[in-house]
Amino acid sequence: MFSRLHTFIGGTHIDAAKNLTAELPIEAIPAPEKVVLPLSMHIGAPAKPLVQPGEKVYLGQKIAEAQGAVSSNIHASVSGMVVGSERRFLPNGTVAACMVIKNDGQDTLDPTITPRESGLVLPPDEIRQLLAEKGIVGMGGATFPTHVKYAPQSSGRIIDTVILNGIECEPFITADYRILIEHADEVIRGLKYFLKASLANKGIIAIEDNKPRAIELFNQLTADDPNISVVVCPEKYPQGSERHLIYAVTGRVVPERALPSAVGVIVDNVATAMQAALAVKDDLPCYERIVTVSGNAVHKPGNYRVRIGTLYSHLVEQGAQGLKNDPARIISGGPMMGFSLHSLDFPVLKGTGGLLLFDHQSELAKLPPENPCVRCGKCVDTCPMFLEPTQLFKAVKRRDWPAALAGHVGTCIECGSCAYNCPAHIPLVQYIRMGKQFILTDGFGGHNPYYKK
Repeated sequence: MFSRLHTFIGGTHIDAAKNLTAELPIEAIPAPEKVVLPLSMHIGAPAKPLVQPGEKVYLGQKIAEAQGAVSSNIHASVSGMVVGSERRFLPNGTVAACMVIKNDGQDTLDPTITPRESGLVLPPDEIRQLLAEKGIVGMGGATFPTHVKYAPQSSGRIIDTVILNGIECEPFITADYRILIEHADEVIRGLKYFLKASLANKGIIAIEDNKPRAIELFNQLTADDPNISVVVCPEKYPQGSERHLIYAVTGRVVPERALPSAVGVIVDNVATAMQAALAVKDDLPCYERIVTVSGNAVHKPGNYRVRIGTLYSHLVEQGAQGLKNDPARIISGGPMMGFSLHSLDFPVLKGTGGLLLFDHQSELAKLPPENPCVRCGKCVDTCPMFLEPTQLFKAVKRRDWPAALAGHVGTCIECGSCAYNCPAHIPLVQYIRMGKQFILTDGFGGHNPYYKK
């Protein structure tokens, strides 16, 4: 009898390029002189400020409150004084209101923070309340408020499985891998909180087969727990995509425009699980995270524990020991799904997992000219969503929005597999992303059936 292969159809094999930082332990960098905390570093409504310029704040104090059904609290990542508010660009190109706090260097912890002996004795609703109060969001990049995922399903659907995503398939990024190695106990504890909050009876930790050390460690730590298992997935990009991970691990298919809860599953990142463990047991809010800094333009690539709101320039100087060469390309996130930046004047957000800097000698800094489509079909073969990227690109280019919708442009997960394999070097993802943004913001005259004012 053959065992099921835990993978998906489509995708591509790419050089993981994780050797620069995979075996480097996490290092804490000094907190900066000031932090810039956007009120919109999560999916949903911006948080509402609770403090004004001139007020003193503690480390971990709630400074902005969630608004609406989908939103998240924001907490001070240093103690000090609120010195102003400003609007600035975020790495993804959006503009957000930000609170600026001047660090007093004391790291005086909010006196209301009270650790508890065990979080597992808490009822599910209290765990969900703590996840909300402490500002826990998806730290794999999506930044969806975690407490919303675990809210009781209005449809009455039962959640039976929680999957922890330890795949980390983006090249260069190793922050999650180091969390698996160095914070395994917190990851498992966080998963147990998730299981209790969702009333699920099955927890799965999914890890790619290129991480044998982590696989062995978690097999040992979960051997005596009948409710938690480790599933090893073959290395392939984008295995970490939520929909594809669910299919690879459970065989369930999430319908188009539906959430994982539709098939009884919740997926969370291992960094989110670690942060949830700190929130529930130690009463600590989300005010820091692990970020990989890599690339050939920095002196010291590594994995760094950094305060939320720290500017990238401080992270590079204090963590990576500055620039070795002038960067020709700066990427927030990974090379496949990240965002190219023009400077380091951007803050670390809750969803920031990596910062990559490449000089002129790097292949990743070179952008070949776009050529006409040769109709090879490679983009179609590798698309894990079974789309036709070349047709979507052509529809967007001629502003044929009905054709783009008919081609299911909204289903694209922007993984970059198509562009990576395109011999004509067409920036397919950029075209598709631009088309989706135009459709969502304008609705092209009200003809979009998915667009709502």
